[in-house]
Amino acid sequence: MAAGACQYTCCGWRQAGRGHAPAAFSPLSAGPRAGAPGKGRPVLQRLRLDRSRAAAYLFAVLAVAITVFMVIYPETAFSAALYGLRAWWDIVFPALLPFFIGSQILMGLGVVHFMGVLLEPLMRPLFNVPGAGSFVLAMGLASGYPIGAILTAGLLRQGLVDRREGERLMSFANTADPLFMGGAVAVGMFRRPDTAWVIIAAHYLSSLGVGLILRFYSRGKQGGAPVAGPRGRPAGAGLSLPPRPPAPSLARALEALYEARRRDGRPFGQLLGDSVKGSVNTLLMVGGFIILFSTVIRILDAVGIVGAVASALGAVLGPIGAAPALSRAAVSGLLEITIGCQQAAQAAAPLSPRLVIAGAVIAWSGLSVHAQVAAIIQGTGMSLLPYVGARVIHALLAGMITAVMLSLAPLGGGSRVQSAAGLTAGVPAAAGGAAPLLPGPWLGRLGLGTEAFLATVLALGMACALSLAGRRLHVVWLYQDGRLRPRTRRPGRGG
Repeated sequence: MAAGACQYTCCGWRQAGRGHAPAAFSPLSAGPRAGAPGKGRPVLQRLRLDRSRAAAYLFAVLAVAITVFMVIYPETAFSAALYGLRAWWDIVFPALLPFFIGSQILMGLGVVHFMGVLLEPLMRPLFNVPGAGSFVLAMGLASGYPIGAILTAGLLRQGLVDRREGERLMSFANTADPLFMGGAVAVGMFRRPDTAWVIIAAHYLSSLGVGLILRFYSRGKQGGAPVAGPRGRPAGAGLSLPPRPPAPSLARALEALYEARRRDGRPFGQLLGDSVKGSVNTLLMVGGFIILFSTVIRILDAVGIVGAVASALGAVLGPIGAAPALSRAAVSGLLEITIGCQQAAQAAAPLSPRLVIAGAVIAWSGLSVHAQVAAIIQGTGMSLLPYVGARVIHALLAGMITAVMLSLAPLGGGSRVQSAAGLTAGVPAAAGGAAPLLPGPWLGRLGLGTEAFLATVLALGMACALSLAGRRLHVVWLYQDGRLRPRTRRPGRGG
């Protein structure tokens, strides 16, 4: 019996307990012996291996299936790719290029660090993120997907936010832009310019609501608040701010700007060239995702998968009064934002529910944008799950706020059921055409994007000036126990 125990010890659980590779013995050897130490370790390893293999097989099958269907439906695939290309060129490229280049230059020059010091007393109490998050929030609101994720990843690499703060900031600062919502959706798809204010206001209000909700995400856990010089931070961690920031100080802000510029060290010419090159490369990646998902959704529609899922969803939502025609828009919007909004505009349903679906689709942003964010944050340590959860909350809030706004201030013709033919006049179909998705020349839209970037920077500058003015007026905003408390300072003290 002793010999048998020795034999089992040498070949089984004793080796696993000492840290030897579990692959040295059969995973089933630990199964029958319930009392054997470490018996679950080989089984878990086998489960992980099975999941990994299942994922590899699944993605391989999907890729082969999509390729085969592209060969079977070449016209559909070509027209969908052309539509995605035009959506990227007409909407995304002119809207994002000025913001991408300008943001990279401002980060290299240390302007973001300067703003972070001055706006820390505002961002920390409201959203539980450092003051540098104000730059990401403003750029995200003005520019659109996926610049919020790109700038958040940049702040994380520079040590201005930690992983938890980055996940929190990215979840509510990565939003759609007003040019897309007001121009492409309201004017180009719905043919109703008066709906622009509803779509934009509901989207931004719900985004800020998500930020207020997520301020409690991972609160109190390690990495939830910036600490000067924490372990594991990059070289720029010395620029991070304490959890309870002092009053805004122009001297500290200028020092932060100088330190950031010194650590960057690139001449301005090199900084400009790197900003342009990196921005164009990122936009090409975004365009590739848009074209890919546009093609995939059209292929799935041609095969009948989108129709089947839409019919099932319509059967579920039918008893609560939802129009069956909106099911296809909801299913398409799960994959791609532009196609989902266009199908919501074309649905044979009253205006109000179509706007509710469009607002929810814009807030959800589609798996295309989710894939872009996943590619952008790769290697930063941030998880995509909080972002996906925030998109669900954002979509629900945007839909509810849109419904409330339309009930309080109904739009003319909201109860009229419009046909798809009347809505799609002048709107490009998936087959593609000469008409752009947005009215006006392309250079004009690029100019609008540049003006929006400059206006955003000006607004941030005014916010910084107000922060300094408040200090000069002897009003100090202290962050104590998670609350924003004004305290009037006595004249004559240091200031």
